[in-house]
Amino acid sequence: MNAPAKPRPQGRRAVRREQLSDEVAARLRADIMTGTLRPGTFIRLDETAAALGVSITPVREALRTLRGEGMVQLEPHRGHVVVPLTRGDIEDIFWLQATIAKELAATAAERITDVEIDELERLNDGLAAAIDRGKTEDVVGAEFLFHRALNRATGRIKLAWFLLHVARYLPGQIYASDATWGPSAVATHREVIAALRRRDVDTVVRLTSGEFTDAAQRLVDRLDEIGLWT
Repeated sequence: MNAPAKPRPQGRRAVRREQLSDEVAARLRADIMTGTLRPGTFIRLDETAAALGVSITPVREALRTLRGEGMVQLEPHRGHVVVPLTRGDIEDIFWLQATIAKELAATAAERITDVEIDELERLNDGLAAAIDRGKTEDVVGAEFLFHRALNRATGRIKLAWFLLHVARYLPGQIYASDATWGPSAVATHREVIAALRRRDVDTVVRLTSGEFTDAAQRLVDRLDEIGLWT
């Protein structure tokens, strides 16, 4: 008598499918934010799936996510089309990020320990090394680790979670590939670290705000350069 067949690991497969959907959404979101996918462009399921090396299902789920975010809309019998991205949209996105980040920065300056500050210094050195290597993915990852450590030092996990989700709209690749952004970011981080050691709340908040002002301007300049709004 044959043994009963073992059930397939549906849960694991579902998790992987969700991860793929998130990865596709992140890629499409970055392409929309940087103007690679311009307003009015139709995103074809089969073409996108082939380009990203995935099946159609995660692309369809990613587009559903982006539709909920107002980045694409579904036109009957035609498919998903990229929604116009305005200067006001950019300002709103960065305003929200900066507002949350400044609140976290103020808390970090009050609560962070010397050990956590030392860790920030190590992570910033790692960012500098990644910039020297010139590999965009490494730079994006190193920048993420620095800010994650800073935000975790606040103990305000829920607020940090909100910032993480808003930060999805910040296309890290365009900053990491900008030759002038890297040295500026490392230098600003060093100033932040010095201010944290002094428990200088005002300076930490001011520097944090400046990072987002700079990031917004760099993105607007890029979109102007490629003629997104002409």
